[in-house]
Amino acid sequence: MMSTIAAPEFAMYHDEWHLSPILDTGEFVFFSGQTDTRPDGTVSADPETQFRDAFTSLGKNLAAAGLGFSDIVEMTTYHVELRRHLPAFMKVKDEHIRPPYPAWTAIGVVELITPGTIIEIRIIARRSKPGA
Repeated sequence: MMSTIAAPEFAMYHDEWHLSPILDTGEFVFFSGQTDTRPDGTVSADPETQFRDAFTSLGKNLAAAGLGFSDIVEMTTYHVELRRHLPAFMKVKDEHIRPPYPAWTAIGVVELITPGTIIEIRIIARRSKPGA
């Protein structure tokens, strides 16, 4: 049985965008893309702050699902000006993502949904691990 989950500050996306911020399928949990847009709708002008805000949002949604960063098995990131901002993104990513690292694909894009955003992070997490 599938269920929709969202951290309280992101629950409005279910009704406004007709999506599941988090879709829990039991073993695997799918997270819609997390951007650097803060719950109040603002976006920092500083790239490193945007990356921190995106990982903060992701952490809140992981916690809402009873998971943490170590449960991530796959991550896809979408970047405006990928090569320009990759060193700053890697720095912030490495503060949250630790070995064993998830599978990761980084994709450069022209724009994202909210004006001014430069990052979107989509993940799949696994609720149970073999041998755990």
